[in-house]
Amino acid sequence: MEYIKTAIDGPMIIEPKVFGDKRGYFFESFSLRDFEENVCPISFVQDNESFSAKKGVLRGLHFQKGEFAQAKLLRVVQGKVLDVAVDIRPGSSTLGQYVSVELSAENKRMFFIPRGFAHGFLVLEENTIFQYKCDNYYNPAAEGSYIWNDPTFAVAWGIDPCDVILSEKDSKAPLFHS
Repeated sequence: MEYIKTAIDGPMIIEPKVFGDKRGYFFESFSLRDFEENVCPISFVQDNESFSAKKGVLRGLHFQKGEFAQAKLLRVVQGKVLDVAVDIRPGSSTLGQYVSVELSAENKRMFFIPRGFAHGFLVLEENTIFQYKCDNYYNPAAEGSYIWNDPTFAVAWGIDPCDVILSEKDSKAPLFHS
């Protein structure tokens, strides 16, 4: 696997070595030993999967607070998304900045987001299946979010706001105040 640093310290793009032939393909999607040698020690405890039937679905920007913060390793198994990590670490020199990466079934990239980041993704193809590993269990009482189009972050989602499909909860998320 190739581990690619991003403009913000912490998040990392991971490109697996894909072996293909006339039968199809094979790749290693995760190796704890390889991950810990190249990224950081980690213990993933929960796997999640999200299905979005429509292009334009936007989920985020979500995070878990305090002792329930989560690091995530994300990938798409069907379809395509624009995946975004926003630095919300207090005192960080990149507080409020974001990095984004296109994840797809075709490119097989993965995206690691450490604790201290808000996460969101925009579905770019119908019938997209998104999977991710978390290093901490989800706790509803520790859930936090910021509105997807917060001007502080100025995320370049690449979609007309009229075409975004949000949950009611995400449409009511607060603005970020550093």
